[in-house]
Amino acid sequence: MNLLLSEHPWAFTAMALVLGLIVGSFLNVVVWRLPKMLEREWRIQAQEVLGLPVDPIGPTYNLMRPNSCCPHCNQPIRPWENIPLLSYLMLKGRCAHCQTPISARYPFTELACGLLSAMVAWHFGFGWQACGVLLLSWGLLAMSLIDVDHQLLPDVLVLPLLWLGLVVNSFGLLVALPDAVWGAVIGYMSLWSVFWLFKLVTGKDGMGHGDFKLLALLGAWGGWQVLPMTLLMSSLVGVFVGLMLLRLRKAQASTPMPFGPYLAIAGWIALLWGGQITDFYLQSVGFR
Repeated sequence: MNLLLSEHPWAFTAMALVLGLIVGSFLNVVVWRLPKMLEREWRIQAQEVLGLPVDPIGPTYNLMRPNSCCPHCNQPIRPWENIPLLSYLMLKGRCAHCQTPISARYPFTELACGLLSAMVAWHFGFGWQACGVLLLSWGLLAMSLIDVDHQLLPDVLVLPLLWLGLVVNSFGLLVALPDAVWGAVIGYMSLWSVFWLFKLVTGKDGMGHGDFKLLALLGAWGGWQVLPMTLLMSSLVGVFVGLMLLRLRKAQASTPMPFGPYLAIAGWIALLWGGQITDFYLQSVGFR
């Protein structure tokens, strides 16, 4: 099997695509349930700190229990209704029990996860590099969707992936360990410095602390070398999307907008194609 996957890139890419679709289905559960689990945990902690009666622990609620069900009629989802992409198409985008439309977000997440996984497999080929970046890609996708919904980058996702980046690069998986360590340090400190400079000047918080940790995570995986391109691309896209939202939704300039998805997308691109993009730019401007 290893020989087949290493000698036939399309076989590994196809396997990664299918695996990504399956993982994407699970990520839908993570994106929906993890913020609710954290909210329940924070409420209990706040009650304990304030000396208030702690709410009684209700039914088990985690990423595995209870079984998935329709959020409208609470009808349990049967196994054949939970096949990535295919079930959505077979059900014509509606709950089999109450006929309520199913959000297109679910198949979109599955498809996005599948395509990202296929691109990683094709880019790196069969090996440990692809396995590591697959885990990173799935984590970045989950964080981005949670940040869009709740403006939250959960430590329970960010910090383990940050440490994992340092661990895998201690073996030189993607970059040398010193580059990874300095990538994490510079990534965190750069946005931390911007945060406090903005706060001192305006008296307001310009971004969430999770953004510092996310950039540190990207630096831990890709080294300090990916940080300039990540910050440049994420800032440009963030400004463009922000202006579009202000125009289309008539939102106020002070309306909070998540920055995590832009960092995640830019960092992922820089990790895979940062060198090629930089070389192309330098050649186009005549430096090489």
